[in-house]
Amino acid sequence: MSSLSLAVRDSSTMLRRNLLHARRYPSLTLNLLLTPIMLLLLFVYVFGDVMSAGIGGGGADRSEYIAYLVPGILLMTIGGTVVGTAVSVSNDMTEGIIARLRTMAIHRGSLIVGHVVGSVLQAITSVVLVGAVAVAIGFRSTDAGVLEWLAAFGLLVLFAMALTWIAVGMGLISPNAEAASNNAMPMILLPLLSSAFVPVDAMPGWFQPIAEYQPFTPAIETLRGLLLGSEIGNNGWLAVVWCLGLAVLGYFWSTSKFNRDPR
Repeated sequence: MSSLSLAVRDSSTMLRRNLLHARRYPSLTLNLLLTPIMLLLLFVYVFGDVMSAGIGGGGADRSEYIAYLVPGILLMTIGGTVVGTAVSVSNDMTEGIIARLRTMAIHRGSLIVGHVVGSVLQAITSVVLVGAVAVAIGFRSTDAGVLEWLAAFGLLVLFAMALTWIAVGMGLISPNAEAASNNAMPMILLPLLSSAFVPVDAMPGWFQPIAEYQPFTPAIETLRGLLLGSEIGNNGWLAVVWCLGLAVLGYFWSTSKFNRDPR
């Protein structure tokens, strides 16, 4: 078999392994999935009228705030899902399975590729589930056509891939699962400091750079523009640059760490 065929075969095997682990031990995935769902329900039904009145300049309309909120919640879902990836990678590295696999005649890169592809699939599945909850409570995207939906899906996949590579690197440098979970916490905290819940312009002046100059805000604004027809501006290419930059950084960080530091 050619080197490419071996890589594809072994990566598929590692992918099946990771998906089986996710199916047999769903508690971590469910816990991470419940966080965005609870935030969605909390901000819609507890703070929805107040938040919509503040954003809309006095008129309380919960349906408008649902539309504003959902794009940020979807990207927060991806951030939460990849925390599980960091924990899974750390477990593999510390429990000895990777050391055993390294002694076998398998493609070396397939060990990481299986984690990345499996995590992206889990992230998109989680986004679909959270999106279904959002639709059930009133979210509608009447301004998006086929091209906008395809672009939105592509952005979600690209964003999931970028964060997954970073999460793999965090898992590789962590001595245990608890440390991996802590190291990956920025994936959950950054959306809270972005434009997911309120516009950047509504934040204090000293806080606006924190919300603006990070990967989640341009991605949220781009997704919001695609689904709701709002102005995207420079956020589209900024989101793509952030995703590609994080993916490249995470790839080289993860592969160099994996090849250099067996344990």
